[in-house]
Amino acid sequence: MISRILVPTDGSDPARAALEHALAIAAERDAAVQLLYVADTNEPSLTRLGTDVVDALELEGADILDDAAALAADRGVSVATNVVQGDPRTVIADYATTNEFDLVVMGAHGRRGISEYVLGSTTDAVVNQCSVPVVTVRAAEDATRTYPYTDVLVPTDGSDHAGAALEVGSALAERHGATLHLLSVVDELPEVIDAGSTSLPEQLEENVQGVLDEAEATARRAGVDEIKTTIRTGSVPREIASYADGEGIDLVVMGTHGHTGLDRHLLGSFTERVIRTSPVPVLTTREAEVDD
Repeated sequence: MISRILVPTDGSDPARAALEHALAIAAERDAAVQLLYVADTNEPSLTRLGTDVVDALELEGADILDDAAALAADRGVSVATNVVQGDPRTVIADYATTNEFDLVVMGAHGRRGISEYVLGSTTDAVVNQCSVPVVTVRAAEDATRTYPYTDVLVPTDGSDHAGAALEVGSALAERHGATLHLLSVVDELPEVIDAGSTSLPEQLEENVQGVLDEAEATARRAGVDEIKTTIRTGSVPREIASYADGEGIDLVVMGTHGHTGLDRHLLGSFTERVIRTSPVPVLTTREAEVDD
């Protein structure tokens, strides 16, 4: 159930793209939207305005929130706004948890340029720290944003974190009547395999197919009717982005961590790289207290 959505914003193009996507979700779900601007206390911001000393970042934040609220009003969605001070990398996650939001929607990189993602370097921190699911949205020319979702992709390696993503992805697919795509990418093949071969050893393929079969069974128990399973080999972020583009995916759902060590098949530390390259929004969810 999504009834409260948090949208952090810094006025950048990705932040606007995230806001537009959040407003589409809110309008369909009749959800409340909170717009948040974090005045970064890591930056000097005090300035003199006449005889008063004011915080320039707070003033800028108020203007940015006014513009965002006006866009929401144009879309018929009422919003609340708030300016807070602190480090965005921790404030956003804490704010979302403390105020019991159901979803965070934010841009996939912020105004500081392509080398710093999501309101500076904030995305990776929020995605990995936040106990609330986070949807990241890119504003690049190759990016698309479609809602309601008709095709949902859940990459899986059988880990607990991937299982948490499968639960969320299945619920979304069931609610939207969407096709659920389950993808397993083998990114590290044993050294004994001929580098020129594109086929997987029979036992490895059986193991990976077993992961997909179990995931499919879980999704069907959640009420999902249309399910497609696929195995690919190669770079995990590249294969996920390629699959999403080729199969007309509307949303990628991933856990923030997967297996580590020699038995890793998929997720590992790849989620952040997927966020930066995915042609569609990426929803990330974190499984609490899981030993990797």
